Amino acid sequence: MNDHPSSPHQPAPGQSAPDQAASSARQASPQQAPATAARKPATTPPSAIEPVTAPGVVPNVPLAPLAALEEAQLEWDDTAPQATDYGDVYFSIHDGRAETVHVFLDSNRLSERFRDWREARPFVIGETGFGTGLNILCAAQRFLATAPAEARLHVVSVEKHPMRAADLERALSAWPDLASLAKPLVAQWPAAVLGVHRLWLDERITLDLHFGDAVERLSRLEGGVDAWFLDGFSPSKNPQMWSPELFAAMAGVSRPTATFATFTAAGFVRRGLRAAGFVWRKVPGHGMKREMICGELDEPTAAARAELMGLDASPASPHAPMREHAVRGALHPLRREQPWTQAPQPAPVSRETHVAVLGAGIAGTSCAEALARRGVQVTLIDAEAPGARASGNRQGALYVKLAAETNPASRFQLAALQYSRRWLASLDPEQTLWSASGVLQLATSERERKRQQRFLDNHPLPEALLRPVSASEASRIAGSEIAFDGLFYPVAGWVRPSALCQHLAATQGIRFLQARIEAIQSLGAEDSGATGNGEPRWQLQTSDGTSIEVDQLIVALGEQTHLPEPLAHLPLQPIRGQVSEITVAPEHAAHLPALDSVVCAGGYVSPYQRHADGSVTLSFGATFAPRDEDEAVREADHAANVAELRSALPAFVAAWEQARGVRLEDDDWQGRVAWRAASPDKSPLAGPAPDAAQWREDYAAMAFDAKKRVPQSSGAHLPGLWLSTAHGSRGFTTAPLCAELIASQLCGEPLPLERELAEHLHPGRRLIRDIVQRR
Repeated sequence: MNDHPSSPHQPAPGQSAPDQAASSARQASPQQAPATAARKPATTPPSAIEPVTAPGVVPNVPLAPLAALEEAQLEWDDTAPQATDYGDVYFSIHDGRAETVHVFLDSNRLSERFRDWREARPFVIGETGFGTGLNILCAAQRFLATAPAEARLHVVSVEKHPMRAADLERALSAWPDLASLAKPLVAQWPAAVLGVHRLWLDERITLDLHFGDAVERLSRLEGGVDAWFLDGFSPSKNPQMWSPELFAAMAGVSRPTATFATFTAAGFVRRGLRAAGFVWRKVPGHGMKREMICGELDEPTAAARAELMGLDASPASPHAPMREHAVRGALHPLRREQPWTQAPQPAPVSRETHVAVLGAGIAGTSCAEALARRGVQVTLIDAEAPGARASGNRQGALYVKLAAETNPASRFQLAALQYSRRWLASLDPEQTLWSASGVLQLATSERERKRQQRFLDNHPLPEALLRPVSASEASRIAGSEIAFDGLFYPVAGWVRPSALCQHLAATQGIRFLQARIEAIQSLGAEDSGATGNGEPRWQLQTSDGTSIEVDQLIVALGEQTHLPEPLAHLPLQPIRGQVSEITVAPEHAAHLPALDSVVCAGGYVSPYQRHADGSVTLSFGATFAPRDEDEAVREADHAANVAELRSALPAFVAAWEQARGVRLEDDDWQGRVAWRAASPDKSPLAGPAPDAAQWREDYAAMAFDAKKRVPQSSGAHLPGLWLSTAHGSRGFTTAPLCAELIASQLCGEPLPLERELAEHLHPGRRLIRDIVQRR
C-alpha cells in the first residue's frame, strides 16, 4: 500500500481535467457516506477505457496450471518487509496500521456496517493483495469488537507471491495486540501452490486465500463481496495488477451494494474502475497522500449483479433473494456451455432453519459438523451408530493418487488433502483422532515409476506437499527397508475413522437420531421460497412409521447405494472392501517392527495403532471388488492383502514374522468387510440434487447435438435437497471439503473451491451424459 503523494495544486498523476470534474461531485469523507451511497451518472469519457466484459460479469480467463507459486522475495527494514521484485514496501512500520484503518476500514464504513449486520449469511470482504495480512487482521479485530455475537465474517483475499510462514510471523510481530488472530493464521499458513485455501481466524471468521494471479483467481470465485480492499503494490511499481480485467473481475463477483476503497487516486485506476461499473469519489488520503478514492457499483451494474445472483433489485428491497430465483436463477454468461451446473440460489439458512443429514459416516458427520459450526440446527440420522459400516474401520489412510496429466479430479483431490489436514489440525490439535505421519506412494512397477515421473514433470509442486524419494529415503521415512522409489506426501497421514465420526456427531448443535429411513418426500416443492420460513420442505418416513419434517435435507449415504426416490437415478456403484487386522497383546508388542508413515502401493498399511492397554493393531488392505455383495470375511481376501503387503514391504513383513514366530498369513488375524460407494468417474457427488425429470425435458435437444444445441436455461434442482456421496476409498480426504462446499452453498458464502471444481463435483454430471447418449 504505497503511492506517491500528489501536489495540492495539481491533478494526481495520470488525472486529466475531465477526470477531476468527474469526481468533484463525489468529494465526501467516507465517514459521512450514507449506508447505501447514492449512485450518480458517470461523467468520465466513455472512450477512456472500454469495458472488457458485460456489466457485472467476470472475464473469461483460462484456469492456471496446477503448480507452485514463486514466494515473496523480501528485504527487511527493522520489522517492515520490502518486496525486492517490486521495490515497494508492504507497509510503513511507523503508520502502516493507521493507513489500513483509514483507507480500508473507515472508507468502507466497516464499523457501522458490522454493527448493523443482521443477515444470516456472513459479511464478505474481498481483497486484491493479501501481503502480510495486516488489512485483514485489522478488519477481523474491528469485526469482533463491533459486530453482533451471531454475525459472521468471511474474507476472500488474493495473493500471487505468498510469504513464507516465518516471514509472515515476523512481519505481524510488530503488532502484539493482533497476536490472537495472527497465531492461527501462521499456524494454518498453506504451501505456496495455486488454489483456494480455507482457514479459520476465529470461530466466526473464515479466510479464503486464493493463491495465484488476481484476475485468474477472481474470475472463478463463486460468491458475492460486500466490501473491497483494492490493495497491492503502487500502480507505478506494479501496473500490471491494476488492469481493466481486475476491475471487471471485482465487479463480476460483487454484491449489488458492494463498496470499495483504495489508497491510490491514479487516473488510469479511476477510469478502469468506472469502465467496470464502479462509481468513485475522491476523499482525503492518509498522511502525505492528498487523495484516495472509494465508491460503489453504479445502478446498471448493481442491477445486473442482482439479476445474476437471483436477488430482488427493486428499490424497496435490500436485495433479498427472489422466490422465483430460489431454484432457477438467471443463467450466468460463463455457464452457457454447461448451464446445468449453475447452482440454485436459496436464501441462506439461519439458526432457525432445520437441516437433516441422512447418513452418519464421514460424509454425513462432516456435513453436520460444518453446519453446526455455523450455528445451524442439525439432526443427524442413521440406522446405526455414527462411524459404522464403511467408516467403521480402526484406521483409514488420508491420501490421494493424482493423475499424471492435470484434470479436475486431481485438482480437487489435492485441494481436499490440504483442507482435510488443516481441518483435522484445528479439530484435534493433539492428534488423538489422526496422525500426521505422511504417506509414501511406492512405484512397485516400471509402469507406475513412469507414471509418477510424468506427474512430476507436469506438476512442479512445493516439496511441502509432495516430493520424489529414492528407495533409501523412503526407507528412512518409513523406518523400514524399502526397495522402491516413490512419492512422499508430508501433509497426508491416517485417521481413526469410527472415533472421528463419533467425535463429529457429538458437536454442539447436532442431535443424533438412530432410525432407518424408508422414504423421503418433498413437501410444497412448488414453493421455492426462502428456507427457514416455518414451511418444512422435506418429510422423512422412518421404518416405525414416524415422520420427520425438515427445511433442508443432505443425503450422505455411502454403503446403502440404493438411494430413495427422487435420487434413484444417481449412478452409484458399491465397492466391496475387506481390510485385515492383527492385534498383538501388550506383552508381545515391544519387539514388533514399526512403520513411521503410511505406505501405499497396490494396497496400504498404516503405522500400527497403540491402544490404552498397551496392545497394538496392525491394519492393512484393502481389497477392491465391484458388484460383490458377499458379507462374509474371506480367507482368500486376507491372503490377497498379505500378498500385497509382502510384495511392497518384504523386509517389514519378514521382521514382523520373525518377531511373531509365525507367517503373516497364519497370524491371529481378523477381517472387516464394508462397501464404499463410488461414481463412474471416481469423483464424489457433492452439491444440489438435480431434478432429473426436468433436466431430461430441458436438455433433450442435446441428444441430437451436444455442442450446438445446448439450451440456455439453468439447471432445475430439487429445492432443499443436497448430496454428499460416492467418496470411494478416499472419503476421509474428500468428504470434509465436500461438506464445507455444501455448507457454503447453503449459508450464502463464497465457495472453498474454484467454479470449475464445484462444477466437476455436481451430482447431475452423469445425468447429462446419459441424456447425450440417449440412455
